[in-house]
Amino acid sequence: MNDLAHMRQTYKRSVLSEKTAGTDPLALFSLWFSEAKEEGELEPNAMSLATVDKDGQPSVRIVLLKGLIRNEFQFFTNYHSYKGKNISENNRVALNFFWPKLERQVRIEGIATKISKEESQGYFQIRPRESQIGAHTSNQSSVVPSREFLEEKFASLSKEWEGKEIPMPEFWGGYSVSPTKIEFWQGRVGRLHDRILFAKEKENWVRTRLSP
Repeated sequence: MNDLAHMRQTYKRSVLSEKTAGTDPLALFSLWFSEAKEEGELEPNAMSLATVDKDGQPSVRIVLLKGLIRNEFQFFTNYHSYKGKNISENNRVALNFFWPKLERQVRIEGIATKISKEESQGYFQIRPRESQIGAHTSNQSSVVPSREFLEEKFASLSKEWEGKEIPMPEFWGGYSVSPTKIEFWQGRVGRLHDRILFAKEKENWVRTRLSP
């Protein structure tokens, strides 16, 4: 831990100009996401999700982006989880993608809302069977007596539904984040990073450059 003050990387891989940023942040995000996949980033769809509870306490965790539908960012979870309770109290959230191989990150602020039960059902049906059973096994964010408790419940449900279609839990489903701000960050030499911000004003995106 004593070397933390000296740990740093020199970013010099790419440049983000107003020309390469364009005028459509969703198109730029799709391009960057494709490049992250091509680069072999580990789980390029992993994103930090920040929420705030009714007392103003922020909380952050990693979730997986599972769709960019209608220009909104989708993820799925247990609605009774800590994040789900936070969103029910304050649906203003923030997302962050970090792709170290490309020396890039994308910061997003927006409004989270539940997607339709039909859309959630469509995604649940294509999840691995183990993940479907896991959704029923875990009362997410609640206290459990032991790891063995979870494994025994998982085994019991696996046996109960052997050879059967597994129903989607009523407490499980997706959220869609409608972005109000999207910032693209490209690492540069000397910490003079490129930061291009798109802010939604009515139906239009307004682009500005931020100081690093």
